[in-house]
Amino acid sequence: MITYLIRRLLWLVPVLVGVTFLVFLTMYLAPGDPVKIMLGPRANEETIERVRAELGLDRPLPVQYFSWISRIMTGDWGRSIQLRRRVFPLVTSRFRSTALLGFSSLLLASLGGIGAGIAAVFKRQTGWDRLFTFFAIVGFSIPVFWLGLILQLVFGVRLGWLPTSGMVSSVGGGGAGDMLYHLILPVLALSAEPLALIARMTRSSMLEVIQEDYIKAARSKGLTETMVLLKHALRNAFVPILTVIGMQLGFVFAGSVFVEAIFSWPGIGNLIVNGILARDFPIVQGSILLIALSYVLINLIVDMSYAYVNPSLRYD
Repeated sequence: MITYLIRRLLWLVPVLVGVTFLVFLTMYLAPGDPVKIMLGPRANEETIERVRAELGLDRPLPVQYFSWISRIMTGDWGRSIQLRRRVFPLVTSRFRSTALLGFSSLLLASLGGIGAGIAAVFKRQTGWDRLFTFFAIVGFSIPVFWLGLILQLVFGVRLGWLPTSGMVSSVGGGGAGDMLYHLILPVLALSAEPLALIARMTRSSMLEVIQEDYIKAARSKGLTETMVLLKHALRNAFVPILTVIGMQLGFVFAGSVFVEAIFSWPGIGNLIVNGILARDFPIVQGSILLIALSYVLINLIVDMSYAYVNPSLRYD
């Protein structure tokens, strides 16, 4: 286990370096000049060149990249071109809001997906099972931005039951209850696709497991179907389910960009969108780097948890 952990930690270095290089290169290949956007259309060439030199944007790309990497390693993530603020505290403060939205969505998707998948196994080869398959396909096929707009229109605008934007109410809000109230619609929109995928994986994995001999032996001992499925089948089927849950974290972070834009959620996704529009390279690079680091670390935790979910698994 220790050897495997060390090997995985060492693999984090080239992965993160590759992510930073791709993000850096993509942003600089995008059309638009961040200095001209920041100064406006009336700025003269002398002012543009002076500001570009102050920001270090007049140097060759390799020099800018290695300079940025060296600052990252010392804890200096740069300053926002547009906001003139340090990037690290800005992205970390926004990341907390995204983490609240993302992990709430992943929790709902995990609990709902596993529960729905188990229920489908209990009712296999029945009309309920076919209905489950239909809704799972629908949930997996609906784009997150379209579902967010529909939820916003129906429950926010037409019925007026739930707020359509923000993290807290502008007047008299700010408490935990108010935040949970604003969290409902974004979480429902963001969790629909992961829930459907986890439910389908739970169903297929458990249907495969219940064909094994030890499940037949458990039934022959007189155990109830509920005990057989929950105590024996689910535990042995949980490794692929856990893998899918870990992979859905990437979808949650990617989908949060659309959800935060639709519901005006003050998270890192909203910050990335505004940074891209303003060509604010340090903001976009810092945001994606933080997301990539979180995604890699959480997948490492998921890998480490396999041995605890299924003790028969061992790492060299």
